[in-house]
Amino acid sequence: MKVGMTYDLKDEYIQEGYGMEEIAELDRIDTVEGIESALTKLGFNVDRIGRFESLQKRLSKGDRWDIVFNIAEGIKGTCRESHVPFLLELHNIPYTFSDSLTLAIALNKAITKRIVRDSGVPTASFFEVKDIDDINSINDIGLSFPMFVKPVSEGSGKGISALSKIESEDELKKACKNILENFKQPALVETYLPGREFTVGLLGTGKKTKVIGVMEVNFLSDQAKAETYSYLTKSNYKEMVEYSLMEGDIAEACEEVSIKAWNVLNCRDAGRIDLRLSSEGIPHFIEINPLAGLNPSDSDLPILARLAGISFEQLIESIMKSAMERM
Repeated sequence: MKVGMTYDLKDEYIQEGYGMEEIAELDRIDTVEGIESALTKLGFNVDRIGRFESLQKRLSKGDRWDIVFNIAEGIKGTCRESHVPFLLELHNIPYTFSDSLTLAIALNKAITKRIVRDSGVPTASFFEVKDIDDINSINDIGLSFPMFVKPVSEGSGKGISALSKIESEDELKKACKNILENFKQPALVETYLPGREFTVGLLGTGKKTKVIGVMEVNFLSDQAKAETYSYLTKSNYKEMVEYSLMEGDIAEACEEVSIKAWNVLNCRDAGRIDLRLSSEGIPHFIEINPLAGLNPSDSDLPILARLAGISFEQLIESIMKSAMERM
């Protein structure tokens, strides 16, 4: 079976003048090599395609694949993760992971929270600040301090720091203004959840979805605790974070919330959901990553899989099996 690979390499965008935080969600070459090696060992004939523009050129030449292993995050726009899947859909070429609609929705945290909230999944109360004057309406919906502020459409902890936890109206205005000006997108303001933080790994689609593990994110220093799971923390996770696999009632509660959210959003094949406990100890949905990082060593999903006794090759095999069943 011929498997194409679509991806966005950090190095290519650095050469084009992008900054490190701008390309935080994109992949290193060892991620591509790791996935390619696993697919080859599983008996697939792998063809590297690359980014959206490369896919366009290959398709115009008449190149086709039995399936595409897609990890392309895109670089511009709020629908950037949907660009490659949409192009593949136009050419009737199957691919791994969620479809273009789900990826577009999931990247917008406010829209995602509205959907999961309406389905009965616990999530913190929130408000979207599209203009600095919108802050005047926050009191009308009952949000109280402390709050948490982050960009509405970013991943990899971008735009999150120790300044994201908000204790006053002045801090709220500064944080929202920073996001509006520097990220050119709305700010998501949420009621702060004070409890423990978890990330949940999932495999499969629909009724075949299963949780492979619930991993607690333990912050090792006061700085890490203040930063929470930010861009800085994720970039320096070996020094700032310790991961542990959870069992028991908390893990079961996290699994239940995660599977419901996963299926409500029509996610496929594999991904992660981030949760945090409320002051009452109830797991609340934070955000979902249906196109989770797959660096064999450093990405959360492979780390979680290893803790659960699943090798990187087995993880890739499970993703391919799920996608091929849908075909």
